[in-house]
Amino acid sequence: MNIDNLVEMANDIGNYFKSEPDHEESVNGVYNHMDRYWEIRMQRQIFKYLKDGGEKLEPFVAEAVSRLNISIVDEE
Repeated sequence: MNIDNLVEMANDIGNYFKSEPDHEESVNGVYNHMDRYWEIRMQRQIFKYLKDGGEKLEPFVAEAVSRLNISIVDEE
């Protein structure tokens, strides 16, 4: 999948969860959505994008993406 599309999707998910009053709930909402509904290859792509700089990700979305590493490692 095109990385620009993944970044846009990730930030869109973030826009949904950013209304949560608690920062940790927002981050967990994004993380949980990606962990449940994104294919592993999508998770790997967005995680690699973050490791390579992730400049277009919203900061709390980047925080959620950084947590995907655990799921990716567990499933390999």
